[in-house]
Amino acid sequence: MPDNDPVTDARLDPVRHVLVLPDRDSAEEVAEGLADRFGVAEEPHLIRDSLAGEDDAEDAQWLVVVEDPAKALDPAALDAYAAEYEGWLEAE
Repeated sequence: MPDNDPVTDARLDPVRHVLVLPDRDSAEEVAEGLADRFGVAEEPHLIRDSLAGEDDAEDAQWLVVVEDPAKALDPAALDAYAAEYEGWLEAE
């Protein structure tokens, strides 16, 4: 008899992509374009991410969180899309 197998199947784990953008305007543009460019049906979440120790709003990055339960989105394409707005795809 084999050792115990994991209870969860990695293929069933939800995928979340986090795009990091330099400002709110860029984050909003990226979020709006995800449906047209990638067919994202669920509205992405926008989150202000202030840098450690900084209170100034100009030092804040913005995160666009995209749920990808079907694992249909190409991380390289998302990274290239974020790069068009001086951002990047955060590696988890």
